[in-house]
Amino acid sequence: MLGVALFAPAFTPSAASAQSLWSGSYTQNIFADRKAHDVGDILTIIISETTTTSAAKSSSNSKSGSVNLNAGVGLFTFLEAASAGGSDSFKATGAASDTNKVSGNITVTVTEVEPNGNMVVEGTQSIWQNKNEHKITFRGVCRQDDVTANNTIPSNKIADATVRFDGKGPLNAKQRQGILTQIFNILF
Repeated sequence: MLGVALFAPAFTPSAASAQSLWSGSYTQNIFADRKAHDVGDILTIIISETTTTSAAKSSSNSKSGSVNLNAGVGLFTFLEAASAGGSDSFKATGAASDTNKVSGNITVTVTEVEPNGNMVVEGTQSIWQNKNEHKITFRGVCRQDDVTANNTIPSNKIADATVRFDGKGPLNAKQRQGILTQIFNILF
């Protein structure tokens, strides 16, 4: 009978290393607070802004004058008695009122954490509808303490806030004045 040789695989001992599925600093306790606090974290700004301005102005000005000339004497006997008078009056009133209301949500990213712990946040949201783009850009500074447990913050808690609404596309182009109208507005 032929001999059957059994081969056992040779294992060489090597150092095993454990690696996490999660990168670096993201590993957190399940009971930890998930509020934004570091660069790269995201949070949602709840925009609810209302501004109202009004102004009323009134001014008036008037003046009047009269001149009387008597009949001439001596060499000026040819002058007849005459009188002239005039008056000028100006009155103007005006009023202006403006109310703006903006509401919505935008998710932003923490771009910087200042030495005092305040977070600089910035984000842009683009919405396309029928070949028209509506773009919201938000930038501001907020305190970490003002971020709620569900990782949102009201816009009235943002310092140095800038909210910009832009649009482009066929509909937005039709809402602008034409070039000739703009030139006439500059000239007149």
